[in-house]
Amino acid sequence: MQTRNLVSFDWAMKRLLRNKANFAVLEGFLSELLKRQIIIKQILESESNQKSIEDKFNRVDVLAEDSNKELMIIEVQYNSQVDYFLRMLYGTSKVITERINKSSPYGVIRKVYSINIVYFDLGQGNDYIYHGKTHFKGLHTHETLQLSEKQREKFGYTEAGDLHPEYYIIKVNQFNDVAKDTLDEWIYFLKNNEIKSDFKAQGLDLACEVMAYDRLTVKELRAYERALDTKWLEDDIVSTAEDRGLQQGLKKGLKQGLEKGLKRGLKKGMQQGMQQGIEKGVEKGIEKGMQQIQIEIARRMLSENEPVEKIMQYTGLSAEQIESLH
Repeated sequence: MQTRNLVSFDWAMKRLLRNKANFAVLEGFLSELLKRQIIIKQILESESNQKSIEDKFNRVDVLAEDSNKELMIIEVQYNSQVDYFLRMLYGTSKVITERINKSSPYGVIRKVYSINIVYFDLGQGNDYIYHGKTHFKGLHTHETLQLSEKQREKFGYTEAGDLHPEYYIIKVNQFNDVAKDTLDEWIYFLKNNEIKSDFKAQGLDLACEVMAYDRLTVKELRAYERALDTKWLEDDIVSTAEDRGLQQGLKKGLKQGLEKGLKRGLKKGMQQGMQQGIEKGVEKGIEKGMQQIQIEIARRMLSENEPVEKIMQYTGLSAEQIESLH
């Protein structure tokens, strides 16, 4: 396996890896992460794929069903989001509720794994891989609540919490590029779009072929370059908006903090007031700046005569909102 220039994983998931012939790439990644053999039965479509203001810009890059009928959400997120942990919760909840009717028994609800590949420092922690799941512990005995024998036979799990969604967070930028095991080899690839010739992780050999830049068709190459241009544009707008929002937030926060602190008349009160004001002001400023991002992207895409459907997909704006920008 030779080192080659490869397309980004998130773009490949939307274009190349949905082909059943290429499922082995995603199967390899999931198998290395979950530490068991994963066979993907099909790639599913989800209402969560739809971008709209009402859906709070939530997206699912890939929703897969494995051979055990468990659901696996794979999301890639580049830009920092303060509420991303809640977005993860919303995503799993929405996938579950989309697949159950009001008249259906709760027993039809399927296990969901949420795999989040983030390229920013999410939360506070020094590791680059985190796993979270529900545990029911006795307040007095500290024992883990188990399923009954009948429940184990019906659902195929052991603990009560096993029925609930599980979450994986891969903080790509925190990886130090030293691959100590096969999962690290995958994370190295996610960070660098490169597969070293001595890597042996499951799925990477096929990824090296399927995702090779020099194997793209002319149509795929143009689509990939447009996607890169859009991402660079969005990153630029996000960065600009965050800078402006931070400046506005700091100014407003300092003013509020000073006023609150002066009213208290105490040094301690003034310090606390300034800190609270700064935090609140920064949060509001960034939020306001982010609201302008989607509008700015839409305007630029309109200037390049991009179709309304595509602009809706990339910005989350409705057709009426986009038409109003003409």
